[in-house]
Amino acid sequence: MALKQEKFATQAPAELLREVRALAKEEGRQFQALVAEALVDLLEKRRNAKARPHVMSAYQASHARYASLYKTLAK
Repeated sequence: MALKQEKFATQAPAELLREVRALAKEEGRQFQALVAEALVDLLEKRRNAKARPHVMSAYQASHARYASLYKTLAK
């Protein structure tokens, strides 16, 4: 089942629009499909902007171990 499409209007730099139109043509896709893909990518990126748990754990361990060094380097 296809999602309901809704029209909207916005503005973007002319060169950016030219590049997206060229990409759509090159890929044999509709301009609106690329715009929708870009919007989905933006939302996913923003939703997943939090650091992954294992990265935060490593950062916290490093900070606990080397806090005095980090303070010295920051001076």
